[in-house]
Amino acid sequence: MTDRSAEMATAISDAAARRQPLYISAGGSKRQLLGRACELPILDVCGHTGVTEYQPSELVLTARAGTPLAEIEAVLEKECQTLPFEPPLFGGRATLGGTVACNMSGPARPWAGSARDLVLGIKLIDGRGQLLNFGGRVMKNVAGYDVSRLQAGAQGTLGVISEISLKVMPQAEHSLTLVYEMNAVDAIDSMNRRAGQASPLTAACWLDGRLLLRLSGAAAAVEHTATAWGGEKLADGADFWRDLREMRLPVFAGPEPLWRLSMKSTARVVDNACPALIDWCGAQRWLRGNFQLQTLQQTAAAAGGNASLFSGGDRKAEVRPTPDTVSVRLQQRLKQAFDPLGILNPGRLYGWL
Repeated sequence: MTDRSAEMATAISDAAARRQPLYISAGGSKRQLLGRACELPILDVCGHTGVTEYQPSELVLTARAGTPLAEIEAVLEKECQTLPFEPPLFGGRATLGGTVACNMSGPARPWAGSARDLVLGIKLIDGRGQLLNFGGRVMKNVAGYDVSRLQAGAQGTLGVISEISLKVMPQAEHSLTLVYEMNAVDAIDSMNRRAGQASPLTAACWLDGRLLLRLSGAAAAVEHTATAWGGEKLADGADFWRDLREMRLPVFAGPEPLWRLSMKSTARVVDNACPALIDWCGAQRWLRGNFQLQTLQQTAAAAGGNASLFSGGDRKAEVRPTPDTVSVRLQQRLKQAFDPLGILNPGRLYGWL
């Protein structure tokens, strides 16, 4: 356990005095994912580690931002608890701060919530080198502007996360996976119909002509639902969901750009955006290919969502569509408030931010 917050604050303050932009990095597992290229001197926060407080009875854990997720999971495992949003560990390189900054969540996202939803409080170093404290360690402490959760998905553009308090949950007593052979259109209908029923459903995806549904919870409820729903039980179900969470499935490999579309879960598949993988009960869809962002965005927008270039492709160009005018002004004002000199991950989210 090492507290480097004072050291990091000094480094940011010095950089601000020199007007020197910085790229914030810990494990480096997401540098080529999600955001635009940011080739700048690195502010390394990987040594800022340690679980500083853990209350199993209260289901709350607090850790420094550079703490590897694998270390946090090992601590939770001893109490039969877990991070319910199932973030990828990326071979042990993923850290808590980077995961929250990128708002990374796994297969359980529609049921357990996102990384953003589980954040209770945060300590943050702004672009002036000031150490700020937002939120707390219980839900009722969140009032007014929820700055803690504002950091989720900001990719370090609004400050350097120093410490995070978040909600954890008990591990499921029992889990199994059901498999059905069907096409993508039928799978979307089926998974949404199942999600509307009272059941222990905790993951639903379609891949390679198969619909996979994960049931987790009390053993009696899981087995009862499995009997009622039919389908074939997948022997290595836990391995499949782990590989999906870690993005180790073949669909995530390859030289072509990887695109992520977020949209209404019930949206139909269209020809110009036929996914290789449908996850989150239809709300997240993955495509590979040399598409144009504008073309995919039009498709996603028609289904109430958006498109982004997740990995590969031209990362010096914009990788997500520009928001509406009001949202642009709001984001620019937030950037000005937290990082007035624009030294923290400039251009990482958008070229204009």
